[in-house]
Amino acid sequence: QVQLVESGGGLVQPGGSLRLSCAASESIFSFYAMGWYRQALGRQRELVARISIGGNTNYADSVKGRFTISRDNTKNTVYLQMNSLRPEDTAVYYCNTNPPRPALTTWGQGTQVTVSS
Repeated sequence: QVQLVESGGGLVQPGGSLRLSCAASESIFSFYAMGWYRQALGRQRELVARISIGGNTNYADSVKGRFTISRDNTKNTVYLQMNSLRPEDTAVYYCNTNPPRPALTTWGQGTQVTVSS
C-alpha cells in the first residue's frame, strides 16, 4: 500500500498561517484526486479541500477563501496553505485520495494544527 506522511503542523496564533505537506511513497497524484481531511477532538473526520487529477479544487465552506490546496506531481507531494487560521481550525490534518481507497492507501499519522492565543 502507498504510505502517506503529513507534516507542517504546529501551534499558531489566530490569524496566522501554516503550510502542510503530504508526501506519498509512490506516484499516485497523477492518477487520483487528493484531499485534505481534518478531525477535531470528539468529531468525525471531514474533507476540507480536494484537488482533482486535472487540478480543479474544491473547499469546504468553512475554509473557502482561507485555505489553498496544491499538488506537485514531480515531488509526489500535496500541500495545504492555511491562512487566517481560527481556533475552530484546530484538528489533526490528514491527506488521502478522495474518495479514500483503502486498497490503495492507508491513513497516515496526520499532523496536529492548534490555533490558540
